[in-house]
Amino acid sequence: MTWRWRYENANGGEVVEGVAPSDTFPSQADAESWLGESWRELLEAGVEKVTLLEDEKIEYEGMSLRPE
Repeated sequence: MTWRWRYENANGGEVVEGVAPSDTFPSQADAESWLGESWRELLEAGVEKVTLLEDEKIEYEGMSLRPE
């Protein structure tokens, strides 16, 4: 199993330009730790939300990168 992030704009469309492709991670915890360190850079690159995928299965989707 591998885990990866899908980057999305405010409307839920996938963001591919201006960001490096998502790394793959061996565990959900590794993916979440990476996001905790990288969310600011993703937000600056135009990513508004992220979806976490385990292989191609959605674990959770549409998580905002904006602090509330």
